[in-house]
Amino acid sequence: MVVAPLDGGRITGLEVAGVELLGGVGSGVIEHGSFLMAPWAGRIRDGVLRAAGVVHALPTVRTHPHAGHGLVMDLPWDVVEVSGTYLRIERPLDSRWPFPGLVVQEFQLAEDHLEQRAQVHAAGEPFPATVGWHPWFRRVLSSGAVAQLAFESAGMLVRDAAGIPGGELVAVPPGPWDDCFVGIRWPMTITWPGAVTLQISADTEFCVVYDERAEAFCVEPQSGPPDGPNTAPRIVTPGNPLIASTRWSWG
Repeated sequence: MVVAPLDGGRITGLEVAGVELLGGVGSGVIEHGSFLMAPWAGRIRDGVLRAAGVVHALPTVRTHPHAGHGLVMDLPWDVVEVSGTYLRIERPLDSRWPFPGLVVQEFQLAEDHLEQRAQVHAAGEPFPATVGWHPWFRRVLSSGAVAQLAFESAGMLVRDAAGIPGGELVAVPPGPWDDCFVGIRWPMTITWPGAVTLQISADTEFCVVYDERAEAFCVEPQSGPPDGPNTAPRIVTPGNPLIASTRWSWG
């Protein structure tokens, strides 16, 4: 495993059974490796955050009118602790977020799995937050094996015309998807036949799957749905951080 604290604190490489599993679709901050999304996961509608009756404007992205994928994947992280196969890195929330806070990532690597733990801390005023992971997995491995994704869930949230899911839950339709699934029955399994099987587990209820690109696809455990700080907030207070974890196991 290779973690790049200066490249948004992301995992840039994960080799299992002699093959690299992570990839991407470009060199942009949301286009490669596996990065953490915080203090929100996915998109926030129109870049508008509502917290305690106050409206805050968040930076939107070039390709759509929403705020996307949080504020920690485009900045360097501080290495706090390295011990054997354990790594802890931290990143203060900057002025783009209207509340002071700190984001922490922990990585624990074993022979047959990787544990990742994320924390979002408030350093003053309480604020709503979600957190999630955004890994790009290679569609086709160097061996030629083509990925197959299998999972079960309670259903899929329907996206509206703006591309943001609302509250309507439907049965999972055939892919491709750029959608949020609810009530995931972990693990989700990615199989590259004849090469590697990867099982993804998490302590989150939600997962976004994006598989509309030929080069790579995303399986994104999230503590809330897109626009979650507005629609399904978890309020972070000093001494009461938002904590979530995910495990990738292989065999």
